[in-house]
Amino acid sequence: MTRFSRPLLAAVLLLPAAASVAATLEVRVSNVAAGKGTVNVAVCDKERFLKQCLYSASAPASAAETIVRIEGVPPGTWAVLAYQDVNENKELDRNVLGIPKENYGFSRDARGSFGPPGFEAAAIQVNGDMATAAIKLR
Repeated sequence: MTRFSRPLLAAVLLLPAAASVAATLEVRVSNVAAGKGTVNVAVCDKERFLKQCLYSASAPASAAETIVRIEGVPPGTWAVLAYQDVNENKELDRNVLGIPKENYGFSRDARGSFGPPGFEAAAIQVNGDMATAAIKLR
């Protein structure tokens, strides 16, 4: 083997291991009104919390609990938020005061006093190849 091929061989052998680092996050959303729109889920790091989250997915609203799976979430600390998009406009509808009109919730059942909870209150750890988060819509 030439001296250039060994690093290339090592990189090729390590590539599958690096690709398997990301997890599938299974989000179990409860208190869902069956058959009404979709359940949208977003996974955010601290920097993008309540802004443009890095990972998202949705599923049709089903009886009592809807499971949404998000692939490719790297290990780390994340906050998960979900809402039931009854009218399927891909937005959390709000009234004139900015209060959500559609049911929503956060991981760890985090709630804020006057507004959304902070990142730390909703933060979960994602490690390994599978993780779960439970969210109750309110």
